[in-house]
Amino acid sequence: MIQSEVKEGKIELIAEIDGLLKIDVDKLRAVNSLGEMMIATRHTNTTVKKGDKLVGTRIIPLLIEQEKMEKAKEVAGDRPILSLIPFKKKKVGIVTTGNEVFYGRIKDTFGPVVAEKVKEFGADVIGQTIVNDDMEKITKAVEEFIEQGADMVLCTGGMSVDPDDKTPGAIKNTGARIVSYGAPVLPGAMMLLAYYEKDGRELPIVGLPGCVMYAKRTVFDLVLPRLMADDMVTSDDLAGLGLGGLCLSCDVCTFPNCGFGKGV
Repeated sequence: MIQSEVKEGKIELIAEIDGLLKIDVDKLRAVNSLGEMMIATRHTNTTVKKGDKLVGTRIIPLLIEQEKMEKAKEVAGDRPILSLIPFKKKKVGIVTTGNEVFYGRIKDTFGPVVAEKVKEFGADVIGQTIVNDDMEKITKAVEEFIEQGADMVLCTGGMSVDPDDKTPGAIKNTGARIVSYGAPVLPGAMMLLAYYEKDGRELPIVGLPGCVMYAKRTVFDLVLPRLMADDMVTSDDLAGLGLGGLCLSCDVCTFPNCGFGKGV
């Protein structure tokens, strides 16, 4: 999944597939602290395409002691410093909540935005269910998608702290394990992430904040690649997004080639 190329005295690693780049940050820092050698990488949890450059490394002086190379191998250990995880072909169900949409008072513009984002990763949207602000109906809609074989369920609408918003409670009532209700990211503070256990698998259920509908990039863009690669997201992972978690809403968006969501 990764090929190497030698250019001008340095080794570069190139992606052979689309996927999620993972870097063991502590090991990377440890090796670079040894001196006389260097490894420069992209950020961890970065979405990459086939042909993208991932890593560059070289020996800094003309010669290096064998002992230092052995020390680098010892520091790195048995597990690789970097890995490239392919995105999985997933089935996604969308549950859209809200009386206004359900009764036709406003048009749903949330669902198409979400569907387009997951399709960028090769997902199949197996359906969209629109329900009113009834907690039991929302819970049932989520569970029905899981029974139909959905690998992930995305819930739109009803994610604020307003007492009339039922989606967080409905997700909790499925019995899913709540990772976090809230994330230190703007836009996207009101996201809820949970995992539903079925047949030995943990299937993501995500309550999406309203900003996903209109903002160029949000917390969903930071979390979605990891969900599509079956890379478990923890509450600690989300807490780490606070550093760099403020999107500057630039006139020309260069995401992911910017600081947004790069974390610690």
